[in-house]
Amino acid sequence: MANLTAKIAERKPDEQALHDERGATTWSELDGRVNRVMHALRNQGLQQGDAIAVMSGNRRELFEVTLAYLHAGWIGVPVNWHWTAEELAYVLADSGAKALVVEDQFLPVAAAAVARNPACSIRVVVGAEIDAAFNPSAHPSFESYEAVLASGSPEEPTDQVTGGPMFYTSGTTGFPKGVKSALTNVGQDVGMWELIAGSFAGMLGAPADGITLLEGPAYHSAQWVFSVFPLIGSASAVVMRHRFDAAETLALIDAYSITTVHLVPTQFVRLLKLPEEVRTSFSGTSLQAVFHGAAPCSPSVKRDMLTWWGPVVSEYYGGTEGGFLSLISGGEWLAKPGSLGRALPIVDIKIFDDDGKECGADQAGQIWFKSVMGNDFEYHNAPEKTAAAHTTDGYGTLGDIGYFDADGFLFMSDRKIDMIISGGVNIYPAEIEGVLVSHPAVADAAVFGVPDDEFGEQVKAAIQVVEGAVADATLAGELIDLVRTKLAGYKAPRSVDFHQELPRTPTGKLLKRTLRDPYWESAGRSI
Repeated sequence: MANLTAKIAERKPDEQALHDERGATTWSELDGRVNRVMHALRNQGLQQGDAIAVMSGNRRELFEVTLAYLHAGWIGVPVNWHWTAEELAYVLADSGAKALVVEDQFLPVAAAAVARNPACSIRVVVGAEIDAAFNPSAHPSFESYEAVLASGSPEEPTDQVTGGPMFYTSGTTGFPKGVKSALTNVGQDVGMWELIAGSFAGMLGAPADGITLLEGPAYHSAQWVFSVFPLIGSASAVVMRHRFDAAETLALIDAYSITTVHLVPTQFVRLLKLPEEVRTSFSGTSLQAVFHGAAPCSPSVKRDMLTWWGPVVSEYYGGTEGGFLSLISGGEWLAKPGSLGRALPIVDIKIFDDDGKECGADQAGQIWFKSVMGNDFEYHNAPEKTAAAHTTDGYGTLGDIGYFDADGFLFMSDRKIDMIISGGVNIYPAEIEGVLVSHPAVADAAVFGVPDDEFGEQVKAAIQVVEGAVADATLAGELIDLVRTKLAGYKAPRSVDFHQELPRTPTGKLLKRTLRDPYWESAGRSI
């Protein structure tokens, strides 16, 4: 049996391990299917150290393949299913992927991409067995996932060693780069994954044998970690594959007695703006650990969530490159509003100014980190980018600006790339966005700098209003005045634009360059 699932399958063979909209898989079934994936792909030539790309929405098969590469010594490459054929072709070539598992709905993109990558010779399509529209003759180089599984033995594979994920960052320009982190660890004893998952549960307080709700695409490192790690630790997972629906999320938490969920701040906002009768009908008594990260959270939004859901809401700071760097519980946050908590025991965090000098308490600078366990990251095939993200003594950075207070609590001001410099003064959009989303008419907000002949940049706000709100000059004036009452006057937007929807990734990250760049291009300038 697969090492990571064998003990769980022996203890609770008939209990559900995975549940999605199509059905459920027991722990015993999951163990057998993971064995089959390993045998089948090994039989087709996939060897230890080879890369396998996975382009799929959230579904049970995605986790079967993930557990297989964690046992078989393969490097898993989770693929953003929004990518074009050109983007996928680049990642297949850059990662050296020998295999691709793709969900049938993304097959046209995948087929175009592998046509440019003959070295990616193992091609498997998930879902074709139940999709009447799938035409095998149109894609003869792809095999059915279920047929591939049937060719593999359910017996325990030999030579099980750790594999791990290599996530590709979205980046701000050009193609994404693969991140080789502490998780991209090939060839070790598979028991290492149990230690990592156990450390995760102990450090963050995620309950073993709980039930995790996956909200958001598992190709993103945070959603991957918050679903795969609990699964390794014997927690079952309820897997949602569609766009976030706030009311349905509440219903699922109560219906499945969810204990653990990871959300992002924009999802908090949408939950809080549900009708009062929907919110009051929510029990939520099963929740033991609610985590959020990935983007700054407005203090007012955070306070409202703590009032509603209680101290189970915790916040972390981290990223694909460095993993979890700091953590703050709900109770600690109420004492230190806006903080990201203290550095975790396994991480050393320092704040450096632009001259490389360490900053004192309450002095903002760039946030740098180093694992005390010797773990580090690198960008695959990009040594210059790896070097630029490190100091000479081995500290790495995500490019964020922040500071420590006198008690050692970390606060983040913003990302360096998003900082506005107006008249020589640094302005951090995140705090302005936090004020704007507190207005009842605002569903989402983005703040960025646009060209200004006198000051270099001026503050611009892009606003998505809630359904039924009137987006007009009166509301724009209200929003500008609201910021002036909460923050220094120079931080108030000089103008407000309204958008039907702000561009965000499914993981909640705002695509600010999409909003900002046209202003600079029209002015004949770049940023």
